[in-house]
Amino acid sequence: MTVQPGNDGDPYRVLACSIHHQSHALPVRSPFNHRSFDALNRTAAELDVVVPTPFAPPVGPYSEYSRVPRTERWGTYVAHYPRFLYAVPKQYCYHVSGDSLQKRVTRYVERTFETPHDVVHTSDIYLDGYGMLRYCRRHDLPLVVNSHAVDLHNYESFNEQAQARIRETLAYAARIVVVSDELATRAARFVPESKIRTVPIGEDPSRFPTDRREQIRDELGIGPETTVLLSVGAYAEEKGLKELVAAVDALDRADVMLVTVGHEGDLRWWLLDRLGKLRHPARSFWQLDPVALRRWQIAADVLVHPSWREGRPTVIYEAMAAKTPVVASSVGGIPEMVVDGETGVLVPPHDPTTLAETLDRLLDDPERLRAMGRAGHQRLLDQQWTWRHHAERLNEIHRTVMAEW
Repeated sequence: MTVQPGNDGDPYRVLACSIHHQSHALPVRSPFNHRSFDALNRTAAELDVVVPTPFAPPVGPYSEYSRVPRTERWGTYVAHYPRFLYAVPKQYCYHVSGDSLQKRVTRYVERTFETPHDVVHTSDIYLDGYGMLRYCRRHDLPLVVNSHAVDLHNYESFNEQAQARIRETLAYAARIVVVSDELATRAARFVPESKIRTVPIGEDPSRFPTDRREQIRDELGIGPETTVLLSVGAYAEEKGLKELVAAVDALDRADVMLVTVGHEGDLRWWLLDRLGKLRHPARSFWQLDPVALRRWQIAADVLVHPSWREGRPTVIYEAMAAKTPVVASSVGGIPEMVVDGETGVLVPPHDPTTLAETLDRLLDDPERLRAMGRAGHQRLLDQQWTWRHHAERLNEIHRTVMAEW
């Protein structure tokens, strides 16, 4: 069931928790969590925000965590970054990480903030939701947990101890908020449907100056005859990166440029090497500033997103705000976003041949592409997939669980 927006009402206090949140050391990490908190904090909700952060190893790929500050302002709130032990290998030790977060962050919250809060809201079921269970129980507070896909999609891959902690969290939670109906079906394996709410995230079209598209393309050095295929997401195999490169390489056209934007993933260097051998011009960006990314969304002719699994990807909301049509895999919550043949085209995952054929056919009809982009923008508006409406829906859920608790 999708929650409808409600009135803000009287102020109330929220403890929000998210391990996947930005900092100046990790400036583009999961920006949708910050945008959700910031939008919620602009309603009657008054947020205290904790971003549990792993202790950093002295060297290696995760040493950048040592540069995460103790506190930092993000939009309308200050984020706190208490440390916890993230144990590896994850396959065997994920439950240890959850226990450390719960112990250390509970102590930090009780020492730092005035208690009690009225409700606790977390960005994920695990580690975030489990990490706040002890605090909720001590102060008899309702817990609202969110899932963007990872914990529900990957449940079977976790060890038994981590799975038990996920089930414990879901059993206590007053509401499980998911971003798609597909995830709602997965959540219903664990809890009654009455506890589940589908609350889409979104984007704010006012941040996308689509009337300046030609000027932006000129500033970016894109010729009028060039067709830009944009890919945004982790440089990881599960994002369909290899299928994307194979499909673009198969296009027998002279007017194509591939632009990729990523901020994490172990295929970064493979991609750079492969793009150098691509038969088409290509540009690749790492940790691109959100304002710069919005410019590329506007400049693009098609957003291509051949992921293997998804909830409802933020990048598709951004494309809709930018009036850019979407070619994406028919997985997860994507079919709830993209109307096949109207706002974009859905293709099967793991299928670079079909992806190439679809792109080739669409690029022959630029007017159809523009029409699909306009239709996607209108769908975003009609469905009220904006951050303001997202926050209003969360506000109503919080008030309901506070009244019931």
